[in-house]
Amino acid sequence: MTTMKTTMEQTITHTQANLLQQRHAGGFWAGRLSSSALSTAAAVFALGSVNRRTYQNLIEGGLYWLKDNQNKDGGWGDTIKSESRLGTTLLCLSAFSVSDGSFTHNDTMARAEAWIKHRVGSLDPRAVAQAVSQAYGQDKSMSAPILMMCAMAKRLGPRDTGWQHVPSLPFERAAVPPQLFKSLRWPVLSTALPILIAVGQARFHFKKPSSPVTRRLRQACITKTLQMLKTLQPENGGFLEAASMTSFVVMSLARTGLVNHPIVTRGAYFLVDSVRDDGSWPAASNLTTSVTTLSANALTTGDMDIPDHLTVTRDWLLTQQHRRARAYNLTAPGGWAWSDLPGAVANGDDTAGVLIALHRLSPGASRSHMAAAKGIQWLVELQNKDGGIPTFGKGWTRLPLDQSCPDVTAHALGAMGCWWDSLPRRLKQRTTRAMQRAVIYLKTTQHRQGFWTPLWCGHEQTTNQTNPVYGTSRVLTHLGHVPQSFKGCMKDELGRATEWLLAVQHATGPWGADAGIHASLEESALAVDALATTLLSHDLLLFDDQTLAIQRAIEKGAAWLINATNQGTTFDPSPIGNSFVGLRYYEELYPVTFTLAALTKARLASQTLDANQDTDTIDVQELPALNHRARASAPSDAASL
Repeated sequence: MTTMKTTMEQTITHTQANLLQQRHAGGFWAGRLSSSALSTAAAVFALGSVNRRTYQNLIEGGLYWLKDNQNKDGGWGDTIKSESRLGTTLLCLSAFSVSDGSFTHNDTMARAEAWIKHRVGSLDPRAVAQAVSQAYGQDKSMSAPILMMCAMAKRLGPRDTGWQHVPSLPFERAAVPPQLFKSLRWPVLSTALPILIAVGQARFHFKKPSSPVTRRLRQACITKTLQMLKTLQPENGGFLEAASMTSFVVMSLARTGLVNHPIVTRGAYFLVDSVRDDGSWPAASNLTTSVTTLSANALTTGDMDIPDHLTVTRDWLLTQQHRRARAYNLTAPGGWAWSDLPGAVANGDDTAGVLIALHRLSPGASRSHMAAAKGIQWLVELQNKDGGIPTFGKGWTRLPLDQSCPDVTAHALGAMGCWWDSLPRRLKQRTTRAMQRAVIYLKTTQHRQGFWTPLWCGHEQTTNQTNPVYGTSRVLTHLGHVPQSFKGCMKDELGRATEWLLAVQHATGPWGADAGIHASLEESALAVDALATTLLSHDLLLFDDQTLAIQRAIEKGAAWLINATNQGTTFDPSPIGNSFVGLRYYEELYPVTFTLAALTKARLASQTLDANQDTDTIDVQELPALNHRARASAPSDAASL
């Protein structure tokens, strides 16, 4: 046991040093997102659509990166660690059509065609289009740009016939006043408006609808919707800071004759500025705010006294609060985005994460109090009718990426719980009602086996490519910040979630995304964090053997993390993130921050249990009190469920 404690301390020290070494002078962390075959293929094709000669070096550099990172089976995955996917492989194959022929890529293309034929059954355009549509379901904001690029590259047959396989998008809807557009709850994702407008116009340009009324309506809406698209584009040119989305917009307009349009020019500049030295493009520019929040929370887990050097991090986070509304989601100022760059959009997940970090970094600072009140109000106003918290905008519930989801809802609940005691009276009343509704939402969305399914993380080897270990772990951890009076009615749900998490642990100690899925640092660390939170914050353990089972699971998981990271010196990231256009990614700071938070909390849980070892029975009622970071039970004025 002494050896285990010693190696844990060494691992925590090494991981802290690793994390602090990556912090920038301004107090923030930038991290590093994985390079993306999908983003690289789209960027290459977009630049080739604008001016093949001008961007020849970038085009060939991207194509060579794709060639060097083609999977052995002939396809491409979203990252260099991912399995081949149909949409990504089709885009990569299409990208080679913009090569000037000075370099041969015939073998690469032949292998890709062979993979597609094996995956689909043939290269027939109709079969390919049907397979893409089936892969993305009703979400045309994902299938339409993929098939559009295939049509432009003549992978779906001649131009006259290829466009019939591209879904038609009703871009004229973007001309409707935003408030009315939102109230109608039309099935389009708020953040997919650039795709709706640009890809919709390209499809209209090459394949007119048969209805004369629809033709006249869409023709009349081209100018107005282009103006709308212009308002959505930030000054740096990158739509949502995503190379893929920006590329789809650029190629759509350039191929319809608008190659000199300001939107195309700014978009091309963004692509040039965001290319990497190896010729690839990342999944997104960065997740600076997200990873700074994760880093700050990891460094302050279990610490009574916050290091002075983190005050600059607090100040940086305060500067990132949005001061004006954005055209995407029609939300008021007060939220935070995933990045400090102008194309990022305020959302429920990052707003909640920053609010928790600010409470840890400076719960008594007046600036933090003011920012927190605005942030909590922003989250309350984001809540959907079903009680859940969506990512970007209230009411956009028709498509998966903007529905209420358990991971974001629990995160928002945790943020509200941190600041609940100190909110102004009226806001506290609104927040109380919002928290009650959110708890009910979590109760109703838990799977009967005990897990929750997240929205923004997945795994390519699980059923429906979801990640229930991530979702369940995040819900358990975030609810650790919620006063007991709010989560008291979730005792059964929290108990089932804990039992499920124990049941899917690998025999050797780690976790994968689900039972039988290969282990990763990310899922293992998150599970350890969640179980330690269960011991420290959730009053749900009834028997000593349950406490012992959780304690053993934590010890085995922590030991695996220590060994897998070589005592906090090496971290191998896994592609667990989901982004726009169904794009998967990994972030190099995820395993570092997750591991640090997990081991620090595991150490705290061990110390708490050791403090009770001289008694015959562990008094679980004392566990939250012994954790100086855990909140006491809520005051009596908190409405119980």
